[in-house]
Amino acid sequence: MGTYMGHDGAGNRYYENRVDYPFGQHRWVEPGDIHNFDSSSIAPEWHGWMTSMNDQTPSVEEEFLAERTSHVPQGCRSDAGIKSNVGHQEPYFNFHALHNQSQIRSRGYNIGNQVVGLPPNAPDAYYTQPGSPYNSASLKEFKAIGEHSGGRVYKSQKWAERLLTADEKASLEAQRIQVAQDTLNKAKTGGARRLAALRARGAGTIVE
Repeated sequence: MGTYMGHDGAGNRYYENRVDYPFGQHRWVEPGDIHNFDSSSIAPEWHGWMTSMNDQTPSVEEEFLAERTSHVPQGCRSDAGIKSNVGHQEPYFNFHALHNQSQIRSRGYNIGNQVVGLPPNAPDAYYTQPGSPYNSASLKEFKAIGEHSGGRVYKSQKWAERLLTADEKASLEAQRIQVAQDTLNKAKTGGARRLAALRARGAGTIVE
């Protein structure tokens, strides 16, 4: 038996008995889901209390932090919205009782994650640094510069070539060869005309 101290978002209930149990065994948790529970299922805000790092339950955490930080002088001006070392929290806090935010991520494009219950098209919850290709704010908008038949749009000349079919590539190569042949024929014709003009002006001996 013990004194009920509170619960977390996963339904875990926390108890304490300092009278009948020795230190280190005087706090315990009753799992909200006894069939899917391990030590990582304890919410971060309750972990410090469970391990006797502090005696304040999360319900009075704000008052506890305010009292502690009031004794710490501010060394320099700061625009930060927090005064303690309680760090960044992602939007999916306690999502399905998962405290490790790196697990809340899609397992593939547009399929979500059935293991943790993340629906399709839902954003991943784990933190990504600015500039990372996985950071939504760093993604560049797709801008097409052209389109092949059948709705095959492309964003660069390289992608335009990659999207060509085998027949289209063969046709394009034939066109390139024809253009090169026409250019060569024009050069030969122009050279012949130049030689004829030189002979007509009496340019002397011309070696072809």
